[in-house]
Amino acid sequence: MSGTWKVGIDIGGTFTDVIAVNAASGDVRTAKVRSKTSDPVASVISAYSAIDVGWDRVCDLMHGTTMATNAIVEGSLAPVALVATEGFRDTIEIGRQNRRELYRLHVTPKLPPLVPEQHRIEAHERIGPEGQVLKPLSEVEARRVAEVACGLNIEAAAIALQHCYVNAGHEKMLGSELSRTVKYVALSHEMSAEPREFERTNTTILNAALMPLTAEYLEKLQACAGDTTTIHLFHSAGGMASVDAVKDRPLALALSGPAAGVAAAGKIANELKLENAIGFDMGGTTTDTCVVINGKVQVGSDQRLAGRPVRQLMAAVESIGAGGGSIARVEGAAVRVGPDSAGAEPGPVCYGLGGEKPTVTDANMSLGFLNPERLLGGVIRLSREKAETAVKTLADTFGTSVHETALGIYRVANASMARALRRVTVERGVDARSCSLIAFGGAGPMHAVALAREFGIAKVVVPKFSSVLSALGCLTAELSYAEQHTLRMPSTEWDSGQLNGRCQSMKDRLSAPIVAAGHAADTLNTRFIALVRYAGQSDTVEVPFDLPCDREKLNRDFMAQHAKLYGFATDEPWQLETLRVTVTAPSQSGISDLTEARRKETTEPISVDECCFDAGGPVPTTRFERGALPVNWKVEGPAIIEDDWSTIVVPPTATAWADPSGHLIIETGTGS
Repeated sequence: MSGTWKVGIDIGGTFTDVIAVNAASGDVRTAKVRSKTSDPVASVISAYSAIDVGWDRVCDLMHGTTMATNAIVEGSLAPVALVATEGFRDTIEIGRQNRRELYRLHVTPKLPPLVPEQHRIEAHERIGPEGQVLKPLSEVEARRVAEVACGLNIEAAAIALQHCYVNAGHEKMLGSELSRTVKYVALSHEMSAEPREFERTNTTILNAALMPLTAEYLEKLQACAGDTTTIHLFHSAGGMASVDAVKDRPLALALSGPAAGVAAAGKIANELKLENAIGFDMGGTTTDTCVVINGKVQVGSDQRLAGRPVRQLMAAVESIGAGGGSIARVEGAAVRVGPDSAGAEPGPVCYGLGGEKPTVTDANMSLGFLNPERLLGGVIRLSREKAETAVKTLADTFGTSVHETALGIYRVANASMARALRRVTVERGVDARSCSLIAFGGAGPMHAVALAREFGIAKVVVPKFSSVLSALGCLTAELSYAEQHTLRMPSTEWDSGQLNGRCQSMKDRLSAPIVAAGHAADTLNTRFIALVRYAGQSDTVEVPFDLPCDREKLNRDFMAQHAKLYGFATDEPWQLETLRVTVTAPSQSGISDLTEARRKETTEPISVDECCFDAGGPVPTTRFERGALPVNWKVEGPAIIEDDWSTIVVPPTATAWADPSGHLIIETGTGS
């Protein structure tokens, strides 16, 4: 008998979040467990145990993970051989001329190449920029390259040839030959069918280096799931993909967890009819932010992971090392927060699990925001005394009080997160003051209003299930596939037939795995985006369009978007540089279908405590149980609203209330 539970799990650097829905009864269960970073499958097993659901009772597991990101950040990647066109094997070492740190001269200008010189192989072949064969690749040469790769005693190889995005024949031939002797092979035209060989090569190498690690994990996960559970993996572009699709492209998991959170934020923005919103996910290790415009999470193809350029479609998430577990320390005459974190083990000092260095969570504890009388998640007893002792080690250095120092840590963490918010808004031509802030993650709601006030944001939304929203994003995600291909069609040489034909072929290719998964072709949604630039311009502008594509309408939309981003637009010729196509199947469940368990309604506070919101010192602050608040009943700040895993800070002059859907709305008392 197949199971009836649909489960969403997000494995983070500190906690693993889980939310499960019984398709038969509608029962909803949530939990957070400490992540077992050395064994992700053990984290899944621990999450199942926390909600008392066995593998045989689960029909669908929707899963997000930071495994790929952690491997890249920590440098724990499998050795790789690189096959490049003759004369181009050192492209990954030459890179770009920009420095990592412009004004910090003691920092090395560039990161070391991903593949050492002795593992780089040149293939005697050459494709021209128009796809013409300048030097044919012979079968003898392909076999020679394969033999050299075999002699390196490696499991993975990356093949990145010049101009393969317009003619992939040589890459396919080499890939076929290498596959006879090398277990894992990644082809650059499949990873990034675009120019910019440095970024394309790095992307292909990272993918190849992740293939052995991911394959082992997915095989173990599938063995645990057996035949009763269908596994779906959340990918970086904001949707679900099958295990088979991800095995060959594990780099697609690079922003799996953060992308799931902002995808859920996008659904909430649609549900609440918020035109512009900012997803703000503050967990234990990192803070992830992303802008949502007209209910759409923004997706980009030119990003970095651990300082490495990556050329693939990913949610435009800005991640920084500032979370609840981020460690505060003295640096010169100031306090620095993060990026190092206390993580899940031992965790912040106030957890009483062996932590010794003060963290952002310890600062929040010292300010009175966290409740020492409550078991966090029903399992962790928080100690204000231990938190204050840890913060005092910094206070003594500066000759300040514990409260002043804790407030300083809180503000420094907020300043770091404010910079991330500026990057995701200003760089996309979005005025943050026009946005609502959607705050989630274990620590996000504690910092949300203070952060919103810094930007002049008038409204904060703390969603239902806010502490496990990334897991909820996995649970409610759409099955989705996307790809991007270079076209280079000038506006002066427009060819509607070629454009529409290319769009249709991409749509058909992306639809195939979704149809194979049981979805009817006529229920799928397809989104077409043209990446357009003026002739001679470096960067492109994203312009959505429908088939058949109308050149004049595309021209008008491009000029309008260019003017919005850069303040001007001209009538000069432009070029449709790249096509992006996304095909999605509707989600089987929506956020609005799920409800949190509620307690008996009451307007009586749990307690009245002393909390510090500014340098003025402690003030009496009412503390409420979130699940007991009557719908639309106004809570005036200063107040604290809490549930099992989250604490929402409502500072003086702010007002909060629970809407009928279970979301908490906060008017910050500022903004336009």
